[in-house]
Amino acid sequence: MAASASSTMLLSSKSSRASLSWKNQFASTSVFRVSGVTLPRRSLRQCPWFIVFSMDAKPTVLVAEKLGEAGLKLLKEFANVDCSYNLSPEELCTKISLCDALVVRSGTKVTREIFESSGGRLKVVGRAGVGIDNVDLAAATEHGCLVVNAPTANTVAAAEHGIALLTAMARNVAQADASVKAGKWLRNKYVGVSLVGKTLAVMGFGKVGSEVARRAKGLGMHVIAHDPYAPADRARAIGVQLVSFDEALASADFISLHMPLTPATKQILNDETFAKMKKGVRIVNVARGGVIDEEALVRALDAGIVAQAALDVFTVEPPPKDSKLIQHENVTATPHLGASTTEAQEGVAIEVAEAVVGALKGELSATAVNAPMVPAEVLLELKPFVVLAEKLGRLAVQLVAGGSGVKSVKVTYGSARAPDDLDTRLLRAMITKGMIEPISSVFINLVNADFTAKQRGLQISEERLLLDGSPESPVEFIQVQIANVESKFASAISDSGEIRVEGRVKDGVPHLTKVGSFEVDVSLEGSIILCSQVDQPGMIGKVGSVLGEENVNVSFMSVGRVAPRKQAVMAIGVDEQPSKESLKRIGEIPAIQEFVYLGL
Repeated sequence: MAASASSTMLLSSKSSRASLSWKNQFASTSVFRVSGVTLPRRSLRQCPWFIVFSMDAKPTVLVAEKLGEAGLKLLKEFANVDCSYNLSPEELCTKISLCDALVVRSGTKVTREIFESSGGRLKVVGRAGVGIDNVDLAAATEHGCLVVNAPTANTVAAAEHGIALLTAMARNVAQADASVKAGKWLRNKYVGVSLVGKTLAVMGFGKVGSEVARRAKGLGMHVIAHDPYAPADRARAIGVQLVSFDEALASADFISLHMPLTPATKQILNDETFAKMKKGVRIVNVARGGVIDEEALVRALDAGIVAQAALDVFTVEPPPKDSKLIQHENVTATPHLGASTTEAQEGVAIEVAEAVVGALKGELSATAVNAPMVPAEVLLELKPFVVLAEKLGRLAVQLVAGGSGVKSVKVTYGSARAPDDLDTRLLRAMITKGMIEPISSVFINLVNADFTAKQRGLQISEERLLLDGSPESPVEFIQVQIANVESKFASAISDSGEIRVEGRVKDGVPHLTKVGSFEVDVSLEGSIILCSQVDQPGMIGKVGSVLGEENVNVSFMSVGRVAPRKQAVMAIGVDEQPSKESLKRIGEIPAIQEFVYLGL
């Protein structure tokens, strides 16, 4: 049968199964609209009935916000494109059942209701930009809808805007412009500072951060950077030195923020961190507003700790008109213009269009931000090991000392199953997720894990140890090793020189079972304190007493040792994060040689 614009078939109740089978043969390539007359149930047995199948040769893409012409052209070559802007949530829910893809920017909220209203037809949501805060990822995944974004096209634009703010702030361009337009001529008031020879700390050495560093070097600045995942050789190639977070704060004349907003980076610049900065520091933020405690920044500006700030992003956008931060005379503000160049907008449009078209063709997209649907039986079996893999990744990377670039990770699986009976891609993806996602704007999943790791210079190799025993359990243990790095907890270094953590699943719960060369056994349900100590009586009681006095609940405690009265490692599972004072008291216990708190 030819795929004409409209075809009509006469079906009886006996042939209804055949009609469903016929429809499914075309489901992957054609779109069907079903219309007809609703009949009483009893009449279906008494008379023939008609269904009209309307078959479009192309899928339908709804573009809900303005998109560059180059992106629209790409979409129109493959699909029927409906450009409907400024839709209300109700209107969007009504239209979405007729669409295979949806393209939005930041203004449209793609909620659970929209996915439910699509009736399963919506296959991909394209976000023209980086952030996907306006898309309900959990609902998208539940409804089998892929979400893709455009993470690279606006890199240069954002970097250029960061440099524009840096130079404008240093020379008081905005303030002087406003003054002249008000009829004043205050040359002495707006004396600026030179950039040559000054130290710029780039906080977040990803795509945008590294481009800012290149340009700042060209301005004659000394550039340092902090990023726990940036390879040291890539930084050296640009002429940038990787340093610890505290060293970056203490050394910088200018600080440029390029980190995503995550639980780990939320209000990372606050009263405490401002106090560590050089007096008169100048701050640029073209990343996310929430990484700065804005009230604390106002206090730092008033106290002279921060001389000036140039901000393109804010915790609430647009910020309140009476905002003390916006009205501060030493603040230069722009309305989130980082990606607002003609070239960047066209690039974003092309990037998201290519991702949407690829997804509609059934291709796996490197810019996907949610996981594809996994067969229920596979997910059920691997579920506890997925949790274990992610938490081992989080633990391992937290043991890396600041300034060490993570480049090489080895994952070892112990299993009694045959090699072709264990697909480790999901486990590898979750280890990557645990290592990268906490301080990255990228959402790691089975689709983009390998691409993201490669993009960051992170090489992940896998080894499988075939064990004797029953293959009933897919994995006996998972071991993660990070090579060629320094560790903030020396006892985590194995005999062969790598940071090593190992875990198992016991009664459905992930456990940490090895740190370095020390055997431990602690549940990974909360967070962990690791202590290296001399093995002697009373150590468990002393540490437990410190935590108990602060009402920190200890869930598990385990000690691994070389031999009695020799070196030992104590692993303590805690339900709450101890205060800095309590951790300091633990470190002051005479027999404890080193310790580290690891958040999960």
